[in-house]
Amino acid sequence: MQNLTFPPFDYQIRKHDGTMMIFDIIRKKYVVLTPEEWVRQHLIHYLVEEKHYPRALISVEKEINLYGLKRRFDVVCYDRQSEPYLIVECKAPTVALSQVVFDQVFRYNLVMAAPYVAITNGVAHYCGRLNEDRTFSFLPGFPGFNPVC
Repeated sequence: MQNLTFPPFDYQIRKHDGTMMIFDIIRKKYVVLTPEEWVRQHLIHYLVEEKHYPRALISVEKEINLYGLKRRFDVVCYDRQSEPYLIVECKAPTVALSQVVFDQVFRYNLVMAAPYVAITNGVAHYCGRLNEDRTFSFLPGFPGFNPVC
């Protein structure tokens, strides 16, 4: 797997029926190790270990209803009141982070209404805050968990 700009972490990989699997600490099971999953697992560990998000407040690959269409977000972190706080769309390292990717996560956020939105391919990351005047302000990195929220 490709080196990413997230810090390394201790991961558990196994082979099942010829398929490489990685253990997901949030879903508490082994999942197929795709390039996108490699990014997602790095992001999850980064958020837990470096940004102090509680595991119990992170949701991974859950289905949402987007105006009658079933869609699946990558990662949503919640605040202490169970409100979406940060939504992240993960792509494989070879996928360019374009306006199309931002549009995808912003469409999901129409339903989720998280104040923070981010996209990552593990090499580059773009994160920002949705302001009350409906503008978007880029941040230098992912927001830390705010226990007061």
